[in-house]
Amino acid sequence: MAVALTHSDVLAASAAGPGPRKRLWYRQPASVWTEALPVGNGRLGAMVFGGAGTETLQLNEDTLWTGGPYDPTNPLANDALPEVRRLIAAEKFAQAEALANARLMGTPKTQMAYQSLGELTLTLGDAGAGQAIDYERELDLDSAVATTWFTLDGVRHRREVFASAVDQVIAVRMSADQPFDMSVALQSAQPGLARSASGTSLLMMGRNAGRAGVEGALRFAARASVATEGGAVRAEATLLRVRGARSVTVLLAMATSYRRFDDVGGDPERLTLATLDQAVSQSFDRLHARAVADHQALFRRVNLDLGQGPGSDQPTDLRIRANQGQDDPGLAALYFDYGRYLLIASSRPGSQPANLQGIWNDSNKPAWESKYTVNINTEMNYWPAQVAALPECVDPLIATVRDLAVTGEKVARTMYGARGWVCHHNTDLWRVAAPIDGAQWGLWPTGGAWLCTHLWEHYDYSRDLGFLRQAYPLMKGAVLFFIDTLQRDPASGKLVTSPSLSPENVHPFGASICAGPAMDQQILRDLFDQVARAAGILGEDASFAAIVRETRAQLAPDQIGADGRLQEWQGDWDAKAPEPNHRHVSHLYGLFPSNQIDVDRTPALAEAAQRSLVTRGDESTGWATAWRANLWARLRDGAHAHRILTFLLGPERTYPNMFDAHPPFQIDGNFGGTRAIAEMLMQSREDELLLLPALPRAWASGSVSGLRARGACTVDLRWRDGGLEEAVLVGRIAGKRRVRLGSRRVDVELVPGRPVRLRGADFVRG
Repeated sequence: MAVALTHSDVLAASAAGPGPRKRLWYRQPASVWTEALPVGNGRLGAMVFGGAGTETLQLNEDTLWTGGPYDPTNPLANDALPEVRRLIAAEKFAQAEALANARLMGTPKTQMAYQSLGELTLTLGDAGAGQAIDYERELDLDSAVATTWFTLDGVRHRREVFASAVDQVIAVRMSADQPFDMSVALQSAQPGLARSASGTSLLMMGRNAGRAGVEGALRFAARASVATEGGAVRAEATLLRVRGARSVTVLLAMATSYRRFDDVGGDPERLTLATLDQAVSQSFDRLHARAVADHQALFRRVNLDLGQGPGSDQPTDLRIRANQGQDDPGLAALYFDYGRYLLIASSRPGSQPANLQGIWNDSNKPAWESKYTVNINTEMNYWPAQVAALPECVDPLIATVRDLAVTGEKVARTMYGARGWVCHHNTDLWRVAAPIDGAQWGLWPTGGAWLCTHLWEHYDYSRDLGFLRQAYPLMKGAVLFFIDTLQRDPASGKLVTSPSLSPENVHPFGASICAGPAMDQQILRDLFDQVARAAGILGEDASFAAIVRETRAQLAPDQIGADGRLQEWQGDWDAKAPEPNHRHVSHLYGLFPSNQIDVDRTPALAEAAQRSLVTRGDESTGWATAWRANLWARLRDGAHAHRILTFLLGPERTYPNMFDAHPPFQIDGNFGGTRAIAEMLMQSREDELLLLPALPRAWASGSVSGLRARGACTVDLRWRDGGLEEAVLVGRIAGKRRVRLGSRRVDVELVPGRPVRLRGADFVRG
C-alpha cells in the first residue's frame, strides 16, 4: 500500500538547501483566472485553480489560433506609396494618414487570435458536501510543480500538477489518506467538438474558428489517460469515473494539425496517441523526476538573494497587497525568479515564441488577440533571456524571424518594390508581416529590424560563430529592405524612414504618421552596425558591409529639443505632443535596450533622455512601467528604478498570481521587470562590465550568481551594506575586460574557465 506524504514531509523536502524557498503560495483556491497558477512546457500550458471539491485546469496549446494560412498584403499599396511619402514631405500628415489607411493597410486590417483549448475538470465524489480546511496551494518555482493540500470531510488530500517538456504532457496526481471517488472530464468552447470516453482514456477533438474572413484550417485533439492505485475506472459517455482510489494520475497530451505557417497537414489524433503511449509506459515518479531535472537544469543557473523583508512569511497575495506600504526585497527576488520561470514555461526550443500572454490565455477573444506585437512587447518578452542565462528560450523567437524573412520578403516586394524583407508592428501564428489595425498604429516598418537585433544579442552573449553564420542572411535581408526604402529628408539631407510613426504616439499635427521618428533611426543604427560587424567577423561580404557603413553614416542623428528633451520626431514637436504621459517611450530605445546613449559616453543625450523620462512620468501600463525601470537603471539611478519597481510589484500592476496587469494581463511586464532587476545589479556592453550600477539602498546586502554578460562571460556578485564584497568572472573565451564599480575600474584578462575574483579594493579611480 502506498503511503501518502504529509504536508510537513513535502515542505521539509522542498526546503532542503540554503536560502528561502522560491514559491508562490496561498491559503485559498483561485476564484478568478488571475489568481490561478501557471504551469507550462513551452508548447502546453495550464492554469491551476486549486479548487477543493472541483479542480479546474484551463488549457492552452501554443498553435491553437484562429484562421489558417493567409496573405494580407495589399496589392494597391505600391502604387499609393509615392503619394503618401509626398504628403509626408509636404507636412500634410493627416492627408497622408488617410490615404495610407485607404490604400496601404493589410486586407484584412487585423490578424488572427490566440485561443483557449478548453478545460480539464477533476471533481471529487459528493463535491461541495463539506468545507475544506487546512487549505494551502503553491507553485514551487524551483521544481515547476503546483501543489494543493486540503482536508475535506476528514480526508487529507494532495494534488500535484506539472508540465513536462521532456515527455510533452501535463501530469496531475491526486492522493489522499483514505480512498476517494472522482470524475475526470474534458470540455472546450471550440467549434466542431467531439468528445468520447473509452476504457481509461478521454479524447476530445475539434476545429479552430475563423476570423475576419479567414476560415479556420486547424484540427486539434486533447487526450487524457487515467491510472489509479486501488479502485476502478469506468467510462461513462464523455467522462471517466473513479471509485475507491488511494491515488489517481491523469496524463494529458494536446496537439493541433499546425506544422508551419504554410502547412496545416499534421495529425493531432495520432500525435497525442503516440505521446500518451510513451508517457504511460513510465511511472508518475519517473515522469516527475525527468520534468523536474529538465526544468532545474535551466532554472538553477541563476540564484538571487536580496534579503527578506517583513512580508517574507506571508502568502503571496498579501505580500503583493502590502508592497506599496513596506519594503520587501524578497518580493523583488521572487518576481525575478518568477519571470525566469515564466520564460522557461512559455518559450522552449520547438515551441512558439511567448506571445502577449506567454502561453496562458482563457479567452477566445483575448485583448489584442494575444498575438505578437513587435513594436515593443514581443522584444520585451525576451529582454531577460540572455542575461538570466536562458539562451535556449530564445530559439522560438529566432525561428519566427526565419519565417518572417520568408513572408516579409513578399510584403517588401509587393508593397514597397524593395529587396529584403520587412515586418510591421504585429504578427501572428501565420507570420503575416503587412501593416494592420490602422495607419496610426500599424504603418511602422521597423518591427523586423528590431527583431534582428535579438539575433545579434544571441551571438554577442555567446560569441557562437556558427550561429552568426546562420543569422547573418536574415539580418542582411532586413538591411537590404532599408537600403532600398530610406528617403532623403528635405530639411536635413539625412536618410530617414518614410512612411513611419513613433509607436503608438500621436504628434501635434493630428496624426501619427511621419518620417524618421527617433526610434527608427536608433534601431537602424544598431542593425546597420551589427550587420557590418557580422560581415567582418565572418570574413565575407566586404563590399556590402562598406555600403552598410556608408548608409549608416547618413542616418539622421538623435536631437535635443529646445526644452532639453530628447526629440521623439525629426521636428522639435515634443512639447506640443497631445499625450505628454504616453505609455510608449520609443525614442529612448537608444538608452535601453540599446547602448547608444550612455551617461559616460554621451552625457548630453543621457541628460536629454532623463528629461524625457521625467516628463513621461513613472507610472504607466505594466509593460511601460517595466521599461521605465530599465531606463532609470541605465541612467544609474537605483533609487528611482526601485521606486518604479515597487509600483510595478504592487496591487495596481501585479495580480495575486504575480501576472503583470497591463491591465488586463500581459506577460511582457513580468519579463521587463525581471530584466530591470538584473540591470540594477549588472550591465554589460562591448568589453566592459558595470557592477552594481543602480543598486538601491533597499537592497543593501545580497548576492547573485550566474548572470551572463556580453562576450561569453558569467558574473557572480556578493555585496554588503551597499559595497561590493566580491565579484567572480568566468569567461568562455579569452580576452580583456574593463570592469567598473561606480567611478572606479580595473582591467582584467580572462582565460577560459579560470575564475577572476575581484574585491572592492581592487578597483582604482579612472
